[in-house]
Amino acid sequence: MRRWLRDPLLLLVLIAALTAIAVQSGEVGTSDTMHRLQSTHSFWTHEPPVFPNEYPEFGVHGRDGKLQSWYGIGQSLLMLPADIIGTGIENLHIFDSYRGTDPTIRDIVVTYTTNTLIAVLTVLVCFRFLRQLRFTVKQTAIGVLALFFATTHLHYTQNMMENNYIFLLTLTGFSFFYEWTETGGRRALFIGAGAFGLNLLTRLTTGLDLIAGCLFALLVLWMHGADLRGKFRQFVTTAVPVVAIFVFLDRLYQFYRFGAWFTTYLGLMAQETKQRDPSLPANFPFSTSFHQGFFGALFAPEKSVFLFDPLLVLTILLALFAWKRFSREAKAYVVVTALLLLADLSFYARYYSWSGDFAWGDRYVSTAAELAVLLAVPLMLRHRTEIGPLFSVGIVIVVISTLIQVESLAFWMPLEIYQEEKFGHPTWVIWLRLTNIVAFALGKFDAWGLNTPAMSEDPWDYVHISCWNFLPFLLKRVGETPAWVVRLTTTLWLLCVAGLMAALWRLRNVLKSAETASS
Repeated sequence: MRRWLRDPLLLLVLIAALTAIAVQSGEVGTSDTMHRLQSTHSFWTHEPPVFPNEYPEFGVHGRDGKLQSWYGIGQSLLMLPADIIGTGIENLHIFDSYRGTDPTIRDIVVTYTTNTLIAVLTVLVCFRFLRQLRFTVKQTAIGVLALFFATTHLHYTQNMMENNYIFLLTLTGFSFFYEWTETGGRRALFIGAGAFGLNLLTRLTTGLDLIAGCLFALLVLWMHGADLRGKFRQFVTTAVPVVAIFVFLDRLYQFYRFGAWFTTYLGLMAQETKQRDPSLPANFPFSTSFHQGFFGALFAPEKSVFLFDPLLVLTILLALFAWKRFSREAKAYVVVTALLLLADLSFYARYYSWSGDFAWGDRYVSTAAELAVLLAVPLMLRHRTEIGPLFSVGIVIVVISTLIQVESLAFWMPLEIYQEEKFGHPTWVIWLRLTNIVAFALGKFDAWGLNTPAMSEDPWDYVHISCWNFLPFLLKRVGETPAWVVRLTTTLWLLCVAGLMAALWRLRNVLKSAETASS
């Protein structure tokens, strides 16, 4: 045990697991994930993927007129083991009195197990990749912590959208493609291609992530003067067949649902929606002006990627003032991830819901933003002496970004969206969230005019908005959970938070001791 507590990687794994457990609300977070979980349930039970009462708000008619989900299969497959286990636990007689309430036992099991698994795997892959780029153990460990606590990755650890799963798979692809450029091993190429293939099952637009991974490998090979022709042949014969298998599986799932190989669920959704509402523009769902969607994602107070992931500012500053000192691999990574972010911004700019709607920031581009800022803190530490005063500026940015991510956990994410109906636009969401936290803590929510009519239109939504967004508080707010369960859950939650603080402190001491020993 003592040896384990001296290993930075194991401490990071512990920190990631405790963080994922501590921040859960027991809810899946959004209706999107709820629908994907229902698809999961339909894989092994007699329940349909979409209930009739959900249409037309959700669902599209497929083969034989059966309602189908319009999402990919990736996240639904990810949740399958937890769904089976959670359903089994929920059906135990000891939970008879609780069955039918929110959050359900099944949701609690799915969120806790799935989000914790993704968090742990992300630590392992992130640590591996940063070490591959020859950052020191200390730089790598702090870089991993920065990803978890100073980017929107923390928010999506609580709210189980596809984002963190896509991030994990994309970074895995980058890591193993990079290993291939160094070793030439087909195994690494096979694993990297498999990770990108799984991404395609999750969201088709992750084809952009695959292109970015290929471009990263190409740039690294070119910078090292490798035999590009020979490497290209190896790539085509190894990676392309793997990706092709996943493309086939995606198309097979499309054919199973809709009886067509070459359509997309988004196109079918748009077609059916326009049939119900002929007044929609012909180019729906890509009917937003490019200018509005592109610059809105960059600068709108409600969704600006710079406001919700301020480490982007630090990345830009480091690139401007320390570019010549970057290693070739770091340069390749920064360029490629910047292009990936630009590609995502451009693709979703014309989407009718370009902002991601009910989300903390713009969820469609936040994963690319997290990838783009991954090296910011490690590079800042590596070039600390060369960048001078910029280091102090970077520390301030990291602190601000961490505070923004922590405040995102306090309430269920639609809170400010409901408030915007009264307050109008533009709304500085981050400042409004801070105001909500202070007002709620002081019991001034009504006095400060923050309890708007839109919040109480749906009683279910109001229950989940009007309490701290962590499981013990939600169980207490619902009011249908036995008091002893609430007390037990609260005690375990407090122990988890205390354990997280202790693990962070232990990691600090381990890194400090290692730095002293090396000097």
